[in-house]
Amino acid sequence: MTKAQQVYEAIEASTASGLTKAEAFRQLAEELGSPAKSLQGAYYQHTKKLGIGAGGTRKARKRETTPADALEDAKAVLEEAIDSIDAEIATAKERADEAKAEYDAMKASATERKQAIAAKIKALDS
Repeated sequence: MTKAQQVYEAIEASTASGLTKAEAFRQLAEELGSPAKSLQGAYYQHTKKLGIGAGGTRKARKRETTPADALEDAKAVLEEAIDSIDAEIATAKERADEAKAEYDAMKASATERKQAIAAKIKALDS
């Protein structure tokens, strides 16, 4: 399986579960440690290979943009920005919760670990 196919399948699975493509690309980029633009290139490369890229899913172009169309497009972009902020907050909360759990585990085991090291030091001294 190529990287492009792996990226395509991961993005499709994420969007099927309710994420927008933008959110799916951001999430996958974070998981893989790769730039989102790189993943987008791989994704669209695979869609082209499948024959659904390069305009296969695009809307037909309109001859002229009406003020109502422009407002609708602007509203859609702004709503996506709100969704993006919510996704960023959720991701940050998840990372904070993981860090808190790690802190609590380290703090809980600190005394025991220190005692074990101290016992080793004492054994070396005798």
